[in-house]
Amino acid sequence: MRLLDLLEGIEWECLQGSTDAEVAAVVYDSRKIVPGCLFICIAGAKFDGHDYAGEAVEKGARVLVVSQAIDAAECKDTTVVNVKDTRYAMAHISAAWFGHPARKLKVIGITGTKGKTTTSYLVKSILENAGFRVGLIGTIETIIGDVHAHAENTTPESYLLQEDFAKMAEAGLDTVVMEVSSQALKLHRTQGFVFDYGIFTNLEPDHIGPDEHENFEEYLACKSLLFRQCRVGIVNGDDVHTQKLVEGHSCALETYGTGADCMLRAEDLELVHTPGELGVNFHVAGLMDFDAHVPTPGRFSVYNALCAIAICRHFQVETADIRRALQEAKVKGRIEKVKISDKFTLLIDYAHNAMALESLLSTLKEYDPKRLVCVFGCGGNRSKQRRYEMGEVSGRLADFTVITSDNPRFEEPQDIIEDIKIGIGKTEGKYVEICDRREAIAYAISHAREGDLIVLAGKGHEDYQEIKGVKYPMDERVIIEELLAGGLEHI
Repeated sequence: MRLLDLLEGIEWECLQGSTDAEVAAVVYDSRKIVPGCLFICIAGAKFDGHDYAGEAVEKGARVLVVSQAIDAAECKDTTVVNVKDTRYAMAHISAAWFGHPARKLKVIGITGTKGKTTTSYLVKSILENAGFRVGLIGTIETIIGDVHAHAENTTPESYLLQEDFAKMAEAGLDTVVMEVSSQALKLHRTQGFVFDYGIFTNLEPDHIGPDEHENFEEYLACKSLLFRQCRVGIVNGDDVHTQKLVEGHSCALETYGTGADCMLRAEDLELVHTPGELGVNFHVAGLMDFDAHVPTPGRFSVYNALCAIAICRHFQVETADIRRALQEAKVKGRIEKVKISDKFTLLIDYAHNAMALESLLSTLKEYDPKRLVCVFGCGGNRSKQRRYEMGEVSGRLADFTVITSDNPRFEEPQDIIEDIKIGIGKTEGKYVEICDRREAIAYAISHAREGDLIVLAGKGHEDYQEIKGVKYPMDERVIIEELLAGGLEHI
């Protein structure tokens, strides 16, 4: 492909060589350089592609795209193109390289602190019930037809994202729903195309720290970029940050929520607690009018469902398809029910920080369980503050806590547990500590009482435990099956 065609949509300056050069491949990882390729020098957290410019030329790179000065002597006889930001350029170059595949799809982008994953699966379920062919890109996996690939990032690098779009278009899909992280927006991974629908779920302080966001203001500002890159914005009208988030938007805006001013509303919420199910009944009003039910607990489940309904309304989905899909959609590791007994309820959830754990436990307490039992640990090589906070949240909200291990990484599991105990020690919460997670799960099940609600928090969709740099298989669903098959006593 001709270099000049790849540079469409970005500002550039050719420092040497010719823009008529033919490009055999687009590469941003120096380990993958092939003869005749265009190599994009990306400055990352640990490595800077500009440092590998000379190596790239030695390996046969025909074009270098840079944003910093490089050693000209190492790069003679090579076309060098200077741009303001190589990440931004990579997004546009990648889109052109794959033939602008997003133009062949309806693209739905969902951003927010919580609810992205669940809402994306709900949207996929609803649209597929209505006959659409839908791909998904998110925290758990990328789905293209029958192919499910494990996700490394919530939103892939721009080159990989465009490659996924191209695969979806080639597979005959007509729609893609994707999670859009604040980091992806900050690092320009979603440039090079326009979202048909940009979605906002909610915003709370998160992802603030080294290699993420300097402060909450930056976090919000990055989220807001989606609404300058979409045709229609659908936002949570109840969130206190929405007005600030949509400042400077360039899209048509719609709101959803429970407030009277929201264009699509959920009214008359009713908690439903039956054997094996925690759910909510509600009425959809405003832009649509029908009764709905979600088989997952809490107000946030209603918000997720309402958001999905607001999106699918634009696809002219029939009410019957929406109601059926809301009943059937399941998301691995997001308030996931594991049926063991009609006498108590067991859930698996990804809540892995204090904010998520507090939201989850507060929601579950509304269902007035006999006891709310929380089994959780904290990740190693992460902030001690998170451990203190999670311990305090569980001690305050759960009736009983089983402190265990999560992903200890390069720390000693017992050291992490001691930190959690500092937090729980600030409360009057009762607890036991069982370092081995399998044994902790066995304890919670074998000591369950009628009417208990047990939540295994922190792992969610993860099917491994990371210890000393090695990921060992650990799927809580498999553990439960094995425990029961082994004759574990339970109610």
